[in-house]
Amino acid sequence: MEKMEQLIEKAGVLVEALPYIQRFRRSLMVVKFGGSVMENPKLVAGAMRDIVMLEAIGIVPVVVHGGGKAISAALQECGIPVKFVNGLRYTCERTIKVVDDVLHNTVNKQLVELGRQAGGNVVGISGKSVLRAEKTMSVDPVTGKSEDIGFVGKVVGVNTSSIMEAIATNRIPVVTPLGVGGDGKVYNINADTAAQRIAEALHARKLVFVSDVPGVLSNRDDENSVIPTIRTNDIPELIRGGVLSGGMLPKIEGCAEALDAGINKVHLISGRVPHALLLEIFTEDGIGTQIVRPDSRM
Repeated sequence: MEKMEQLIEKAGVLVEALPYIQRFRRSLMVVKFGGSVMENPKLVAGAMRDIVMLEAIGIVPVVVHGGGKAISAALQECGIPVKFVNGLRYTCERTIKVVDDVLHNTVNKQLVELGRQAGGNVVGISGKSVLRAEKTMSVDPVTGKSEDIGFVGKVVGVNTSSIMEAIATNRIPVVTPLGVGGDGKVYNINADTAAQRIAEALHARKLVFVSDVPGVLSNRDDENSVIPTIRTNDIPELIRGGVLSGGMLPKIEGCAEALDAGINKVHLISGRVPHALLLEIFTEDGIGTQIVRPDSRM
């Protein structure tokens, strides 16, 4: 039997979380899973268990996921070249079929099963029923030159009916980042963008990005230099100082867009930390970076 001190400590953790549980109860939260975290079964299982816990205490979670490494592995097995142009996957007709198959029948299926194993009522939802897409081009940030990258799309509309139906029947939706264009064709959508647009359409209170990145670092070579809070009016200075650059820059710009659209807070956290989602939401300090509006009272 555990010592009384250990039992009291566990009870103390629950009591500490109480104000946050009360504050966020019945709040809708969109959580995007991505990065190499998706390749670690233990981390994924733990993250889905935390999602199930959020739902059990009254928060309304919606999961959107990526699957880049699984897609690349499947393409290599099929003998299809893996190519990226300015950070976007070149998606030919053969590639989009593999992307569609892997996202729905491998990644989404795994997340749903792990959530169910944790006792959750989890359902997979195809982004093809949610995201209305339009073909987009890759634009070189230096030259401004556009390049056709195949079946890659931008989100031009969101139909939340299937997600809201799942929520109304107490199920946790897990959504794939694919969209359908007015031409009836399937388009590959950047998962960060898919999560952002879905969160905006659902008027979510929070948008959380869970990946292998611990947050925004003041020193990119030091993972302990996480900046706890960034207000959107801080962003220009962080860009000038070189803190925000490369792949982090469009992510932060997307966060700012989400806040402008009405999201209360956006969080960037590392899924490599056990229970990262719970630590970020239910503790005072959190473990990642939160992006807020200038007038936020935290």
